[in-house]
Amino acid sequence: MSGGVPSRSDRARRMVRGPRPEAVPALVGRACAVVGVLDIAAGVFPRFRHSRMHAMAEVLPGSLGPFAAALSISAGVLLLLLAHGLKRRKRRAWRAAVALLPAGAVSQFAYRHSVIGALISLALFVPLVIHRDEFRALPDPRSRWRALTNFVLMSAGSLALGLVIVSAHPKRTIGDPSLADRITHVLYGLFGFEGPVNYVGSTSWTVAFSLGALGLITAVTTVYLAFRPEHPAAQLTEEDETQLRALLEKHGARDSLGHFALRRDKAVVFSPSGKAAVTYRVVSGVMLASGDPIGDVEAWPGAIERFMDEAKAHSWTPAVMGCSETGGEVWTRETGLDALELGDEAVVDVADFSLAGRAMRNVRQMVKRIERAGYETRVRRIRDLGEAELDRIRRAAEDWRGTDTERGFSMALGRIGDPNDGDCLIATAHKADDQPGPYGDLKAILHFVPWGTDGVSLDLMRRDRSADPGMNELLIVAALQAAPKLGITRISLNFAMFRSALARGEKIGAGPVLRAWRGLLVFLSRWFQIESLYKFNAKFQPRWEPRFVVYRASGDLPRIGLAAMQAEGFVNLALPLPRFLRRSAPAARPCPHHVTEHEVRAA
Repeated sequence: MSGGVPSRSDRARRMVRGPRPEAVPALVGRACAVVGVLDIAAGVFPRFRHSRMHAMAEVLPGSLGPFAAALSISAGVLLLLLAHGLKRRKRRAWRAAVALLPAGAVSQFAYRHSVIGALISLALFVPLVIHRDEFRALPDPRSRWRALTNFVLMSAGSLALGLVIVSAHPKRTIGDPSLADRITHVLYGLFGFEGPVNYVGSTSWTVAFSLGALGLITAVTTVYLAFRPEHPAAQLTEEDETQLRALLEKHGARDSLGHFALRRDKAVVFSPSGKAAVTYRVVSGVMLASGDPIGDVEAWPGAIERFMDEAKAHSWTPAVMGCSETGGEVWTRETGLDALELGDEAVVDVADFSLAGRAMRNVRQMVKRIERAGYETRVRRIRDLGEAELDRIRRAAEDWRGTDTERGFSMALGRIGDPNDGDCLIATAHKADDQPGPYGDLKAILHFVPWGTDGVSLDLMRRDRSADPGMNELLIVAALQAAPKLGITRISLNFAMFRSALARGEKIGAGPVLRAWRGLLVFLSRWFQIESLYKFNAKFQPRWEPRFVVYRASGDLPRIGLAAMQAEGFVNLALPLPRFLRRSAPAARPCPHHVTEHEVRAA
C-alpha cells in the first residue's frame, strides 16, 4: 500500500500511545474502593471498630459516634461509586473525589479533632491533584433514564445495607424484632423517621443517622442524574449517512457487512481524508465497532487512528466484532490489538448453487413439499414495492418478531422499506387462505441489504407462526434462484459462531481438548443457537469466510462479550418498562445471523 498507509515507525509510535490502562488511575481507583469498604465496615459493625483493621479505618474519612458512623458509611458508599470512574480516568469522578477527601479531612478534624486522620485524608488527596492530567476522560453517552436505574439500584442496595446496619447490634437491641419490623425500620430510617426497632443508649442515634445518610445519598445521586445535561445515544446524522453511502457506492463490494454501517443508532468517525470511516456504538464502556472500516483500504489507518483516539479520550475499551481477515490484519497492525477467530460467515455463490445432488436432498424435498402445499414466492427490490404492501410487510415483521426485545447490531440494518434503501432485496412467501389474516396472504419475509452491486447480505428472517415449517429454506432458495435476473452473484447468509470448532470436533481423530470444547458449545446451544445455526447454514453448501473479534487484552474479553450481547439484544441490563412507556428509537431488527431458536427449529 502507499499514500495513506503510515510507515512502520509511525505505527509503532501509535501503538505506544494507544489507550492502555495507566497505573496511577488504576491504583487510585483500587485505593478508593478499599477505603470505601473500610469506611462502610467502620460505620456498620461495632466489633470492627475495636479490631486491628480499624486502626487503619479510623484515620480514613469517617470516625466513631452516631454522626461519624453516618459520615463513614456515606463516604464509603460514595468512594465505592467513584472507584470505577477513577480507574477509567473519568474527569467527573476525579472532581467528586477531590471534593470528598478534603470534606472528610475537615470532618475528621472538626468532629474527632483527629489531626492524623485529617492528614491521611489529605494524603489521599495529594496524588489526585499531582496526577490530575491522568484524569481527562470525557463522559459516556447517557440519558436521564439512568436516574431511574440509579434510584432502583441504590434503593435496593440501601435496603440491603440498612438491614445489615439494623441487625449489627444484637446486644443493644431491645426485644426480638421480626424481619418485617427490621425492614419497616429501614424504610422509615431512609426517609429520616424513627422505626419500630429500639436500642439501648446511643445506638439508636447511630442507626438513625446511618439510615438517613443512605437515604440522602440515594436521593442526591438520583436528582443529580435526573437533572444533569443529557448526552444522547449514538445516532447517525443525515450528513454522516450521506457520506457513508458515498463510500459504500465506491467500496461497498469489499465487505458483506458494509451496508449495516448505516444503522442509525451508530456513531461514526472518519479518516482525515474522509475516504474511510468506522461506525460504532458504546455499550457499558466498550467502544464496539462492527465489520471492516468503510471506504478505501489505504485510508483505513486514518479512520482506525481516529477511532482509537476517541476511545482514549473517553477511556472506552476498544473492540471490533465480526471483521474480516483483511480487516483484522489492518486493525492489529495499526493498533497493536489482538484478534481472535469468532466464527464463519456462510456465503453462497449463485453460479455454484443447485438443488440437485444428494447433499441438497433435504432442502430439495422440503421446498417441494411446501410448494405442493400451495405456497408461492416473490423476490423483488424494495423500490419495486408499493407503499401499501411495504406497510403491510413492516407491520407483519414487527408482529412476527420472536422476542419482545429487538435484536441486532453488527449484522442487522434495523429498518425495512426506507426510501434510501431501494436497492435492498425482499423475498416473501404467500399462501391464499379461506380466512386471510391481518396481513393477507403474506406468510414469511426475508430481507437482504446490498453487498456492492452484485451481492446481497441477509438482514432478517420473519415468519407467521401458523405457517408450515421450512419458510426460511423456501425463501433462501427462491432468492438464490431469482438472483441471476437481478444481477446478483453472491449471497451472504447467517453467521455461525465457533463453526470451525464444531466442524472439527465431530470428525474422526479429534483430540480430547477439541471434543471437550465442542461438547461445551453443544451444551450452550440449549440457550444460544450455536450448533443449530451452523447446521442450518450448512444445508446450502456455502463457502465459509472467517470473522474475527479484535480486542486489547485477554482480560477485556468477558466485558466485550457482555457488551456485544447487550448490543445484539441477547442481554438487557436496563430496567424493563411497559411498551407504552418506552421511548421511540430506531428499531434494531433481529439479526438473522442470530436467528431465534424457534425459527431455526421450525426450519
